[in-house]
Amino acid sequence: MVSLDRMGLEYREFVNLIDNLHDEILIYDNNFRLLYVNKACERHYGFTQDEMLGLSFWDMVKKYRGWDNSVLPVIYEHKRPVKQKQKTYLGYDVLTIGVPILDEQGEVEYALLNIRDDCNENEVCWRDGLVAEQEDTLDERPDNLIYHSSAMARVVEAARKVATINAPCLLLGESGCGKSLLAKFIHTKGNRADKPLVVVNCAAIPHELFESELFGHVKGAFSGATHARGGLLAKAEGGTLFLDEISELPPAMQAKLLHVVQEMEYRPVGSSQTVSANVRILAASNKNLERMVQSRAFRQDLYFRLNVFDITIPPLRDRDKDILPLLYHFLHYFGIKYRRTKTLTPEAQSFLRQYPWPGNVRELAHLVERMVATTESEVLTIDHLPTSVYQTSLQPLPGHGYSLDDALGGMEREMIRKAQKVYGSTRSVAKALGISQSRASRLIRKHCPPHES
Repeated sequence: MVSLDRMGLEYREFVNLIDNLHDEILIYDNNFRLLYVNKACERHYGFTQDEMLGLSFWDMVKKYRGWDNSVLPVIYEHKRPVKQKQKTYLGYDVLTIGVPILDEQGEVEYALLNIRDDCNENEVCWRDGLVAEQEDTLDERPDNLIYHSSAMARVVEAARKVATINAPCLLLGESGCGKSLLAKFIHTKGNRADKPLVVVNCAAIPHELFESELFGHVKGAFSGATHARGGLLAKAEGGTLFLDEISELPPAMQAKLLHVVQEMEYRPVGSSQTVSANVRILAASNKNLERMVQSRAFRQDLYFRLNVFDITIPPLRDRDKDILPLLYHFLHYFGIKYRRTKTLTPEAQSFLRQYPWPGNVRELAHLVERMVATTESEVLTIDHLPTSVYQTSLQPLPGHGYSLDDALGGMEREMIRKAQKVYGSTRSVAKALGISQSRASRLIRKHCPPHES
């Protein structure tokens, strides 16, 4: 937990800020005792803060009719967040959201209530009513690229710079790391954004059909060609042609694509006439194209033509700061899709931040969707993770002669060291791993000697 000192706030300043929030904030202990309420209570009930703190919850409900349909007893009983539309003593329609804070035994320790009304709606201005023009959106973050890491920030900045340039650009990175999303971002930020973005998966088109699919064909070009048909290049006219998995391009097509990139023209199958091409070409690969050039699996001249600019997206394991925002992004996305609200326990978050994610963002998205769709509990724990995650996380032991105790001891040491690094204090480590604080202290002394911490 971040201290007030680190925030640059003194306690009095912090309380004064919370006191002046528009929403009413109440904090109860586990015995219906009000510990804190901010000044918004005066607007809702006509009581001062001191008067509210002196009232019992049941007096507030039964004697003064502070609000109807109280959520607090429901929070204590079900130990889960609750929301309820209510009417206060002074007649305000409010939305109350209550959140329980659970102790180590899973019992309610505190209940936090946030109560919002539409009072002073006419006095509080909408932003658009004060700002005549929209702010410059040149540096806005991409909608579908979720990141906090500086590594991805550099990738997006590089993509922003090449977006307005018509030269080819090569997007590199492991499978599932977001090359297609980056290609879409480059297209939408360029001067061809109002024209088509045509995506070609080079691995999905049969080799014998590739030329016809890309260049189109004239009537009678081959058996079954009863009429002329434009290819994917024609569909991308004026816009962007994105060649995904370019490493899978058939050798014969590599020479023909080289001609397109060099001369910006192509010849439909069966035609004697060339057609000019006005397209921006983006290509992507999850393979090492330089190595493929060395082994003569990919044309060197085509590689150089496509590689005018290149952007490499780092794998997810090298940008752990992106894992948590991605987890919550997909929890929200799939929560809406399946109409299920899910949260992750701190220990599950910690485990997933340490997981190497060989399938990158695609694997993370599929894992979250699976848990949201198939798990009944609203709180997702380590127990809800698929076994494949554990199997990938477990590193093979070197040599022979290791017993089960050796393996379990190694896993315990790894978990304790990682938890101590992430959470720091013994209390936080204990909570994250679901053990007592005394046990956490003992294990930290055992596995994290002072000279290593």
